[in-house]
Amino acid sequence: MKNIIVTGTSRGIGYELALQFANAGHQVLAISRKTPQTLLEHQNISCLSIDLSDEAALQEVDQFLSSSWKRVDAVVHNAGALLLKPFAETTQSDFESIYKVNVFAVANLTRICLPYLQSGSHVITISSMGGVRGSLKFAGLATYSSSKGAVITLTELLAEEYKEKGISFNVLALGSVQTEMLNEAFPGYQAPISAEGMATYIYDFTLNGNKYFNGKVLEVSSTNP
Repeated sequence: MKNIIVTGTSRGIGYELALQFANAGHQVLAISRKTPQTLLEHQNISCLSIDLSDEAALQEVDQFLSSSWKRVDAVVHNAGALLLKPFAETTQSDFESIYKVNVFAVANLTRICLPYLQSGSHVITISSMGGVRGSLKFAGLATYSSSKGAVITLTELLAEEYKEKGISFNVLALGSVQTEMLNEAFPGYQAPISAEGMATYIYDFTLNGNKYFNGKVLEVSSTNP
């Protein structure tokens, strides 16, 4: 059984993913600002209620790992923030807010986990088709899509930097998934796959994808977006 960190577990894909890992017998560290009671009550899930955009708060993760797990087999950077706003109205503060969650938190949490990662460990970052070069882009998502492009390049660089240690880094660029965040941004839009369905794909990729990929961006979308 593996020790797996999942971020953004309060709802949607992260919530479903944490449950799938835990129900299969893996140990899960679920990180989100709000913690559902279902996760708190699961014997295989440890929960940390922290704001990922707060670098200092992430030290709680280091404290947990050093005192409890000692090793990390997989990290799924699933947490994300989305802003739908015309670019002309977008401020630097807007960019900073989105990047703190979508980019800086990924970098900071990965750095904290490095001493606990080992050969065979797998780090997955959930990006978006909106962050992939040449894919269809949507107006109003300048902060979100550009941040999702940034973590793609970051992942490629980390894969190169840590390949000799046997640690794999990959990106899953998702198309639209029927989540609360999607519904809040685009009310009424119907995505082709549920949060639970996408979590099932990510579950398998987390456990097996590093056997075949490292430093790669996999587009996981049956539609445009």
